[in-house]
Amino acid sequence: MFDLARIPDIQQRIREATARDSRLLDGVLGDVRTLRAQVRPIQPRHSSAVSLVASDGGNNQLRFNPFTLQVVRIVDSHGVEMFLDVVSPSTDTVELGRRHLDDPHSVLGTLMRDLGVTSLAELTPMIPPRPRFAQWPAVFRDLCEWAVLYDLVCYRDWGTNTLIVRDGLLRSRIFAGDLFHAMYERMWEAIAFARRRWKRDIFLVGIAKRSEVVDRYRLAMSIADLFPTGHPYYAAVPYELQRKIYGRADYIRPPDDTDSSGDEDVPRHNMGAMHLVRFGGESGDPVWTVDLLHPQRDRAQEVFGSLLYDAQSGFPMPYYPLSLQEADQHAQVADFDLEILQDSLEDAVREHIDPERRHLFDAFNKLYVSDVAARRYR
Repeated sequence: MFDLARIPDIQQRIREATARDSRLLDGVLGDVRTLRAQVRPIQPRHSSAVSLVASDGGNNQLRFNPFTLQVVRIVDSHGVEMFLDVVSPSTDTVELGRRHLDDPHSVLGTLMRDLGVTSLAELTPMIPPRPRFAQWPAVFRDLCEWAVLYDLVCYRDWGTNTLIVRDGLLRSRIFAGDLFHAMYERMWEAIAFARRRWKRDIFLVGIAKRSEVVDRYRLAMSIADLFPTGHPYYAAVPYELQRKIYGRADYIRPPDDTDSSGDEDVPRHNMGAMHLVRFGGESGDPVWTVDLLHPQRDRAQEVFGSLLYDAQSGFPMPYYPLSLQEADQHAQVADFDLEILQDSLEDAVREHIDPERRHLFDAFNKLYVSDVAARRYR
């Protein structure tokens, strides 16, 4: 604890440090004021909504997992399983990529074939033949999410105007070279064809639970009353503000902007048009960062109007699309499913143990406690 005699000195130092840095607040307030001209109220509309989300290692709290297995499972908001695989940091990534490439039913294999790559290493530099970092399964999971999104846009027939929602922004740095941009071009061609041939709109949206834009400007938006009380609002985020936060132009420049001054300026990793959105009507309601597919940015009112009812029905996370929350619940590996997964893993490990020593494994497994330190809370 602080010495009581030192508290006034500490308080004075805090005031002095705040005064020195007050120009930072003035700067972000100035940035937020430039957004005022972009603020628009959201008018409700009706549309179908399909979303997707993947479970990750954090959802698979196995009490016994010696091989650090991760279940990569992607499910839509209707509970339909779109992708399933099991990997670990020691998985042979060459064989993994070949297996999906050779599988005509794999959405990841479809994406690889359409982009003209023959291995995961060609698809992303983050999954080389012998990965040196144990976190590569998270990159694999992200690739699979993009593959499902690609399949939904390019290979599904939608009977009505449909809003496809991604859990995350419509930009990514994991793809090699121009492959992300090539994927975007094929997706946009499919969307344009559906509108031209079938008179149906497929809207693509990415929404982030957390973003650097909101983290930086949350206080300033509140002080400046950017979104007044009484109505849901959205505002396009200008390129200049994005550049201040993200730095790299290839992550924020529009995908059709070919006027680049250097290789780092080429818009390789973005297909979105960034907006700030508040689906609630009160000043304290959450503000989200949302990407619209860039060519659809002029139809922002339609997209956000279609997303409004879904977001206002959000539970347990308020004013966050209910379809995404339902997809997340479907993708969770828990309860009985988790028990099946745990039993399957234990049986698989047991098969690789010498029969004469399996009784030792059985005894160990009955006594195994994954977190010994947790006993102190019992």
